[in-house]
Amino acid sequence: MSDIFKNFAPVEEIGELVKVDHCQGEIPEDFPEGIYIRNGSNPLFGGLKSAISVFGKTDNVWVEGEGMLHALHFTKDAQGNWSFYYKNRFVETDTYNMESQRKKPAFLPVAEGDAPATLAGSFFNVMRFGQANKIYSNTNVFEHGGKHYSIAENYMPQEINLISLETYGNWNPSGVWSRPFTSHPKKAPETGELVAVGIDTTKPHCVVGVISADGKELVHKLDLQLDHCSLFHDIGVTKKCNILIDFMLTMRPERVMKGGQLFGYEREKDARIAVIPRYGDVDSIKWFNIEPCVIYHLMNTYEDGDEVVVRGCTANAAIIPGPVWGEDKFDWFSRGFNFKNVASNNWNDQKAIEDGMLFTSVREWRLNMKTLAVNERDVTGTEYSMDFPMINEDFTGLKHQYGYTQVIDSLASSKAGSAFVAKPEAVEEDDGWIVTFAHDEDSDTSYVLVVDAKNFGSEPVAKINLPQRVPYGHHGSFFSFT
Repeated sequence: MSDIFKNFAPVEEIGELVKVDHCQGEIPEDFPEGIYIRNGSNPLFGGLKSAISVFGKTDNVWVEGEGMLHALHFTKDAQGNWSFYYKNRFVETDTYNMESQRKKPAFLPVAEGDAPATLAGSFFNVMRFGQANKIYSNTNVFEHGGKHYSIAENYMPQEINLISLETYGNWNPSGVWSRPFTSHPKKAPETGELVAVGIDTTKPHCVVGVISADGKELVHKLDLQLDHCSLFHDIGVTKKCNILIDFMLTMRPERVMKGGQLFGYEREKDARIAVIPRYGDVDSIKWFNIEPCVIYHLMNTYEDGDEVVVRGCTANAAIIPGPVWGEDKFDWFSRGFNFKNVASNNWNDQKAIEDGMLFTSVREWRLNMKTLAVNERDVTGTEYSMDFPMINEDFTGLKHQYGYTQVIDSLASSKAGSAFVAKPEAVEEDDGWIVTFAHDEDSDTSYVLVVDAKNFGSEPVAKINLPQRVPYGHHGSFFSFT
């Protein structure tokens, strides 16, 4: 395997909690005890898989690997001495358990490939196992109602034990959800209710749900009555509203041969934002058309007078579905992140599509709820590609001053899964730290960094070496013990 891709390779479970003895720097005295945990793709049976039949060829892609949780415990004794413990474990979904018992892959790969082969593979998977593909649960970890969940938006969340990382089973609020669940549900400010969205290729294509603060009841459900299925990876909330962005990536049950299609998606040329009252019906939705773009992640959304402010990370093209079947992936990603060649932010500009197409910047939309006018502007420039945004979660849905993103200058150097850790006695919004997994390509070692959010340009306050390599992954969170 090329060195540039070696840290995408899966790892084995390490077993029980392992004490970490090497820490450079010092963890601040007022850093909270807790667990920093990150989810990511870790294929159960090693590398990527292919299938060849009379219908053609199909492949898995890396993002389809089973979820693996990587957790670092921050604990302190009575004398104030810090100790660190690391553990990893697969998310044991229903399909993980099935393939583990078989000791070999069960599902035919259907992520990318020849159109007839992907359709045939999906059909045979449904016939054999009752669903078209595996349950990944490899994208994010969140807490609600005192419980913790692993999630990817192709299925319901799986409840996990934060200490042992054991998987308890699927979470179906009120027993009436029974559909995929967004990777980034959001807690509404003041009420603590959880707002989620679920998509499907069959009707209803998009459903928004509001779950009670204790996690026991689905208190509201709304079918948006869309005539297509878009990918809603994230959702926003304000004090009164739910925010969805319907962008240039639409999922169809049929497959096409061209257009960079993958996972049944087709690229579109429109983008719009839906502002929905928390318990609104379909007639209460206000749609705002915006400049065409691709948006996976929102930084924050909030109300400001008559306006709803939406901030998110935008690009000219989607990293999912990825390159056209058969195209050189390394070349495709390299051109996509090459910010030196970024052209105009124009979907019809062919150069913008081919060079710098994946370059991501932070954009702001101000939506006037009375006049329905839209004002939008770029918040960041074109020096660095920025995605995987985060804020102090205490300000989710509220007006905020600070946001943090991760710089992406190539596929291999991307580090995802950072989390903001607020000081227990925080006075200002940026009183806290950023924690993140990182990997040294030269030494092939992994570590966790702790960075002072108020001194972002300074060296990390601590670097905690891990007992084994941690592959590049997706999203992470910090859960305090207090």
